[in-house]
Amino acid sequence: MADKSYLEWPFFEERHRVLARELDDWASANVSHLHGRDVDSACRELVRKLGGAGWLRHAVGVQPWGHGKGIDTRAICLIRETLARHNGLADFAFAMQGLGSGAISLQGTPQQQERYLSRVASGEAIAAFALSEPDAGSDVANLQCAAHVDGDHAVLEGEKTWISNGGIADFYVVFCRTGEAPGPRGISAFIVDADTPGFEIAERIDVIAPHPLARLRFRNCRVPLSQRVGAAGEGFKVAMRTLDVFRTSVAAAALGFARRALDEALQRATTRRMFNQTLADFQLTQAKLAQMATTIDSAALLVYRAAWQRDQGRGVTKEAAMAKLSATEGAQQVIDAAVQMFGGLGVMSGQPVEQLYREIRSLRIYEGATEVQQLIIARELLKEMKA
Repeated sequence: MADKSYLEWPFFEERHRVLARELDDWASANVSHLHGRDVDSACRELVRKLGGAGWLRHAVGVQPWGHGKGIDTRAICLIRETLARHNGLADFAFAMQGLGSGAISLQGTPQQQERYLSRVASGEAIAAFALSEPDAGSDVANLQCAAHVDGDHAVLEGEKTWISNGGIADFYVVFCRTGEAPGPRGISAFIVDADTPGFEIAERIDVIAPHPLARLRFRNCRVPLSQRVGAAGEGFKVAMRTLDVFRTSVAAAALGFARRALDEALQRATTRRMFNQTLADFQLTQAKLAQMATTIDSAALLVYRAAWQRDQGRGVTKEAAMAKLSATEGAQQVIDAAVQMFGGLGVMSGQPVEQLYREIRSLRIYEGATEVQQLIIARELLKEMKA
């Protein structure tokens, strides 16, 4: 059983503690056993389960479909941490419903919110966030997928890649160059339904921690201008606002993976006998367990500081970057140490620590690689110094 003492920290209100306890019980009964199945089918099933149980309402911050007014970052983080500890694909399913619809929650019109968010919250529709391109991952402002206005439509041309939920999503929020100004000021966001003519799944992508992923292609793809999210040329701002909400939650998911790894390591260390004692009796093992626990708590403090700060209406650019940097890099170290304690079993396909080893790697890359987080932190520090 993972340590829950952090729930008593002053970052949380009682409703957050109740949420964490109830979700932990629900996840134990509903998602912990889902392994080794077709990933598309499993993801669809998880979205339906999460929606039916009401958890997806937390990913949608608009009434009456959401859970309260605005997105509760602490709730999002607690949900992702808890789901990640139980099942990595369940965390993915929840996170992508939030990220994929986040732009609509934050800046969509009432009509867009009415059409899409209720279905996202109920699990009836699967959402996707289409930003990355072959030459525009970390350098978002360099994207080349373009759209031009033709009457009351925008016509999209180009490709997107590394798009989570690609191939199973019912709609995609797509960021395109529309040319109002150079660089990031000339990008707009559009909602593209999966059955829109001119849109196709160009390629499905397999990765070491399986989840739905694809390359998208747009050829003379006509989308009504009423499907634009936010004003023309403000797509970069829409994207950054969305990522600011969910970047801290990536760190929370890493915490969930790390806590599960520590649980597995403790169980292994206290039951594995060698040289007439348990693995836990060796001082080397004790030192490693101490370092794992300290790494987790250090990251957790940064994660929930950032989440609390955003819920107070403050900027969290630096704090979210620190949280993601610390939690994802720390979780990689914790999980690696757990694999080492398991010896040969640690690299056996299907073992929990082996699955965690594959799950954690991508978190150090997506929504801003570790190196990008370092640049963000340094940039904010220099900005503060000049101010």
